[in-house]
Amino acid sequence: MIEIEKSTVINRPVEEVFAYVADVENEPQWISEVMEVRRTSDGPIGVGSTYDNVVHFLGRQIVDPHEVVQYEPNKKFTFKSHSGQISFEGTHAFEPTTNGATRFTFVASGETGTLFRLAEPIVNRMINRQWDANVANLKELLEAQS
Repeated sequence: MIEIEKSTVINRPVEEVFAYVADVENEPQWISEVMEVRRTSDGPIGVGSTYDNVVHFLGRQIVDPHEVVQYEPNKKFTFKSHSGQISFEGTHAFEPTTNGATRFTFVASGETGTLFRLAEPIVNRMINRQWDANVANLKELLEAQS
């Protein structure tokens, strides 16, 4: 099992952080492995919205379909994805702090298919390192906009 839990305080209001993160087309700007996002459903992002992430993973380009399964503006949204060898569910959570900043937390878990099963501990460490960098990228990017 792959498990991720990353959290940081971003010195921006919840509404700004949520708006930026929930706009999935921003993902290539802060998630290092995402090369492109293609919306595959119409309308604003919400429960039932779908999109494909084109990701660079283990030296390969993979199209990773996502579906939004939970969406609470300025609080959280959850997606599920399944790209052949990895099934994943991730939640982005947003909490206001007492000083007007936002505690952003990303929690995800996933299962690898047979191809990656033996390498799962290595894949887990690699993905966790990537998400350390992704959360730091998000914080830096949004705080630079102030």
